[in-house]
Amino acid sequence: METVGSLIDKITILNLKVYHIKEQIHSKRYDDKYIEECKERLKILNIQRKDLISELSTLFADIAMNKRKIKVFRQFKMYNDSKYKFPSKS
Repeated sequence: METVGSLIDKITILNLKVYHIKEQIHSKRYDDKYIEECKERLKILNIQRKDLISELSTLFADIAMNKRKIKVFRQFKMYNDSKYKFPSKS
């Protein structure tokens, strides 16, 4: 089951892919065949993004209606806490 964070992460990555595909489509460096391939990829990326946004909207609605809960994961970082450091070998 997807979380809010994982969905936002996937949407962000797709947004970056869309941005870069559009750059290639509008570039004069590529031939027509490659640009058509990029346009097809862009269609697929937009469908995927639309699906993820819909899934995120459904998740937010479920949370608002108390059908689902957001689980908070605590961060326990041991590497900056002196009580968890090994004694030095000197």
